[in-house]
Amino acid sequence: MFSLARENVKIAFGSIKSQLLRTILTVLIIAIGIMALVGILSGVSALENTISSNFSSMGSNTFNIQRYEFTAQRQSSRERQKINPVISYRNVKEFEDNYNYPFTKVAVVFTGTISAEVKYGNIKTDPEVTILGANENFIENSGLEVENGRSLNVFDIENSNAVTVIGSDLQKALFPEENPIDKVISVRGSKFRVIGVLKEKGATFGNNQDLRAIIPIQKARSIFTNPRINYGLSIKVDKQDMIEAAQDDAILTFRNIRGLNPVEENDFGIERSDDLLNRVAENTAALYIAAWIISIITIFGSTIALMNIMLVSVTERTREIGVRKALGAKSRTIAFQFFMETIIIGQLGGLLGILLGILIGWAVASGFSLQFSTPWVAMIWATSIAFIVAVISGLYPATKAAKLDPIESLRYE
Repeated sequence: MFSLARENVKIAFGSIKSQLLRTILTVLIIAIGIMALVGILSGVSALENTISSNFSSMGSNTFNIQRYEFTAQRQSSRERQKINPVISYRNVKEFEDNYNYPFTKVAVVFTGTISAEVKYGNIKTDPEVTILGANENFIENSGLEVENGRSLNVFDIENSNAVTVIGSDLQKALFPEENPIDKVISVRGSKFRVIGVLKEKGATFGNNQDLRAIIPIQKARSIFTNPRINYGLSIKVDKQDMIEAAQDDAILTFRNIRGLNPVEENDFGIERSDDLLNRVAENTAALYIAAWIISIITIFGSTIALMNIMLVSVTERTREIGVRKALGAKSRTIAFQFFMETIIIGQLGGLLGILLGILIGWAVASGFSLQFSTPWVAMIWATSIAFIVAVISGLYPATKAAKLDPIESLRYE
């Protein structure tokens, strides 16, 4: 039995080689469908991994107070879009002084500029460094880690020390071959002593999180004096079971700071990191569904194309089938031969589609600075679908070949 199966597999490969152009076109048709599935799922997975890692690093016990909600609600054309006032330094200072909920740490931050030129001796960067002014809790609350040196502390903030913690890419640009700790860099003419280097974080959608410097907030305010600066607040709760109460108390405290009466809506946004992760999951779920719909339509076309080509192959090889039957080949042997040809073509298309899909996913991830990971789930699905496509496409042609009458087949020209 195994020898017969091995012989049929050899015959199937021989037939595939004899119709090489047709086989290549068929494999490409199947590969396009599988490529669409693996490529889209890989890209969506890379997007999900990047966003999730960025938010999850903050932890589920962190929430932010900001000018607007993370996603703006849709409004009708007749409604006027609500414009919230900026969160001023006075607001965040009052919040720091009045918010005393137990087991919480309040971080304050603002972006001084995203286009600073930083100098060290004769070395200077392109004007694309982000300068953040922050207090002593910002690095911890944001899920950042100091790889070398130390973080900002309360004495640095209270005394407005001229110190800074820099990102890993800024270190590479200014200190390619020496330890940056205790070296002095210049930002807009002000000197800062480097006290720490952040662990590499990567880039998201072109925003390089490693090309930045964090300086004490009061020192930053003396350099960046724009009156419309918008500040951000991040509150970390040490005990997970207290986060709801801590968030409610924060909202009440900030409403009082804003002077809102009980019937007025919040003129600020509040977001928890786990809420953001849930929204990311909802959005990527929709992308996954779209990917499956597109792929199923393409794969359905591949199934029809493969079945049609195998039917043509049965018709062209009618005389061959008659000869084999006249020599004693059973109907199931003929059916198995054609069925095996379809399976081989289907799997070749699946393998090519997986390879092309992974390359597309990797290219998308590289182009948008996303975290690419090998799409094992998509690959398993693609392999299974390629096999199912081959089975569905091969059953009818194989059955038709097996049912051919040997005498009529020998007469076929």
